[in-house]
Amino acid sequence: MKCFSRYLPYIFRPPNTILSSSCHTEADIISTVEFNHTGELLATGDKGGRVVIFQREQESKNQVHRRGEYNVYSTFQSHEPEFDYLKSLEIEEKINKIRWLPQQNAAYFLLSTNDKTVKLWKVSERDKRPEGYNLKDEEGRLRDPATITTLRVPVLRPMDLMVEATPRRVFANAHTYHINSISVNSDYETYMSADDLRINLWNFEITNQSFNIVDIKPANMEELTEVITAAEFHPHHCNTFVYSSSKGTIRLCDMRASALCDRPTKFFEEPEDPSNRSFFSEIISSISDVKFSHSGRYIMTRDYLTVKVWDLNMENRPIETYQVHDYLRSKLCSLYENDCIFDKFECVWNGSDSVIMTGSYNNFFRMFDRNTKRDVTLETSRENSKPRAILKPRKVCVGGKRRKDEISVDSLDFSKKILHTAWHPSENIIAVAATNNLYIFQDKVN
Repeated sequence: MKCFSRYLPYIFRPPNTILSSSCHTEADIISTVEFNHTGELLATGDKGGRVVIFQREQESKNQVHRRGEYNVYSTFQSHEPEFDYLKSLEIEEKINKIRWLPQQNAAYFLLSTNDKTVKLWKVSERDKRPEGYNLKDEEGRLRDPATITTLRVPVLRPMDLMVEATPRRVFANAHTYHINSISVNSDYETYMSADDLRINLWNFEITNQSFNIVDIKPANMEELTEVITAAEFHPHHCNTFVYSSSKGTIRLCDMRASALCDRPTKFFEEPEDPSNRSFFSEIISSISDVKFSHSGRYIMTRDYLTVKVWDLNMENRPIETYQVHDYLRSKLCSLYENDCIFDKFECVWNGSDSVIMTGSYNNFFRMFDRNTKRDVTLETSRENSKPRAILKPRKVCVGGKRRKDEISVDSLDFSKKILHTAWHPSENIIAVAATNNLYIFQDKVN
């Protein structure tokens, strides 16, 4: 994988975080990463409810070795901790997902959500301020109309650039359970939000009402056998969406078929091999992320051990299966005891749908080339990520004699995990979140 095994790293951290990763607070941990549609902006959300937006350096675009440089553009507090007094439930401020809307004018718009509330934010620039009011003095205080003897025409004066983030819409009180996904529709008029048991359809202009399109809650909660884990709209067809479940199944739904999409148009499930059945089978088959390809032809899913690619025209099995960290299969018992087996890893496509990226433990992340069937394991850490440095492929040794450049599976640090990644929509620039650090890499150019 010549093009994907070497990246030039740039490390960013949200403002006010401590440089030493061993001293970070819980609030500093990055919980989501997302490029906008052009790749000019990159947004991160953290457990403290903050959103940090990075902007690509304009002068770096024409310099091949610096084209992956991003600097802080705006930082704002998106969500605050709340308390539901009716249910005696504390609502965390953690940002679960961020989704950008396509840019229509000079401002940028994005959706951010915590467990219960989705917000639409407008991010805009201001480099001029009005002066010369008739009814106000220069300090903004109202003037006595009796003292006004002449009329002035207000003028705009240059000022230092200021980036403002303002909440334009707040979509609340529609989810009983925790929101795990939001997805903007291709009509750009609606979006959906999904929790453990329901999926709601929203109009961007209406905040006090949503339309329930999926409801899998049984009449008797003791009969509950699965929950919704992720959901996404089709990139081109506004009537089609997909959602995954904790049972490892994927349902493709068409909103033209019925108002409540309780019967999927297509049902994707891979039959389980009885010989591999174990106590952990149901847990590790739970899908943590589902993504349509940019072309809309394929669906990618991530479970605990694998990434699978499904063709929309073939429901009985995936067309591609990639082992992310199969060497952990023998460690499932200890991973269950320390709760790591419940970690929810995300997966992303590159711009041409030819390469897949997903995270692992020990700050490793994996890339799979669908054309050449080659794969590579790379590591994010400040020790080996000096600017302009080349990332070296890493290998995990399962047993036997360990080579010098290999790491033993028993030496892996399960507290260091890559759960959230993002890929630039058109270039080989990736963003990888490792605890409270954000790493941005670009491919090596000779």
